[in-house]
Amino acid sequence: MNRLVFDIETLGYTLESFDEVQQEYLMKFAKTEEEKVEAIRKLSLTPLTAQIIAIGMLNPDSKQGKVLYQAPKDTPWFSEDGLVEFVSCSETEMLEEFWQTVAHYGQFITFNGRSFDCPFLMLRSAILGVKPTRNLLPYRYSANEHCDLLEQLTFYGAFRKFNLDFYCKSFNIHSPKSNGITGLDLDELFNAGRHKEIAEYCIGDVKATAELFHRWQNMLAFEK
Repeated sequence: MNRLVFDIETLGYTLESFDEVQQEYLMKFAKTEEEKVEAIRKLSLTPLTAQIIAIGMLNPDSKQGKVLYQAPKDTPWFSEDGLVEFVSCSETEMLEEFWQTVAHYGQFITFNGRSFDCPFLMLRSAILGVKPTRNLLPYRYSANEHCDLLEQLTFYGAFRKFNLDFYCKSFNIHSPKSNGITGLDLDELFNAGRHKEIAEYCIGDVKATAELFHRWQNMLAFEK
């Protein structure tokens, strides 16, 4: 079966980009300065208050992939091993190419994609008028089409959830967070024009997810 691992990076719009009524709605539960900072940080977590700034895709078997990232138009470039292409584009162009790509794969693999990446991609596409090519949220209790590794590794909620960094360290997989960048740094990087670093961070998450997928496959080897 041909497979595709993907992951997205998102960034919240500034609070000032919303009108007064929206701002009041977004901040109505924030009473202290700490709560206001947290409310603004959480703008990155919903497709109505944030944009997609990178989409990383990788075939876990061939190791070939592509990262689409928001940045001024530039010449495409490749990873040192030549297997991953990096392409700068707008969010709309990013989504259009994502849907064209994912349509050609029998199985797609995510980490927490059912609860975050997939609905985010579908709603951002609806907002920007980009037509999806498939349903990213098929029947939950089968990994044949969508393998959400967080669902699989918690056995659909039977065990506590951990983040990707924790699973990587537990399975002795290189964690992309080991490079010193986390999702909390994306705002600063984006505003500083350091878009390529965001793209590299994104593919790090994708590669870690691909390796975790292979470990999950090995765990299920008894079924064959």
